[in-house]
Amino acid sequence: MEQRYSQMTEHELRTEIAELKVKAQKAEQMGIVNEYAVHERKMAMAKAYLMNPDDFKPGETYRFSGEPDVTFTISYMNGVFAWGTRTGSRQEEAVPISLLEKKE
Repeated sequence: MEQRYSQMTEHELRTEIAELKVKAQKAEQMGIVNEYAVHERKMAMAKAYLMNPDDFKPGETYRFSGEPDVTFTISYMNGVFAWGTRTGSRQEEAVPISLLEKKE
């Protein structure tokens, strides 16, 4: 049975991320877009558990990694998920904190 990311040690998380990266690269090479996207999402989740949720504050605006034009304003935190809204949207959503970076 697979272990939850929340129960893994830092070493186990880093190993999982490395394995997912290899799987994602193989899927990309084979042109399996859906499988690639799944592995990328799993990597983002695992990376979030390596981060400190206290570094992310409600009311502050962050940008998405790799998407400098898209910002995300946090309403509240729930574990390693930031709940809030994207630029130009009113719909609240949750994103792993590993997808966010400080807006400059």
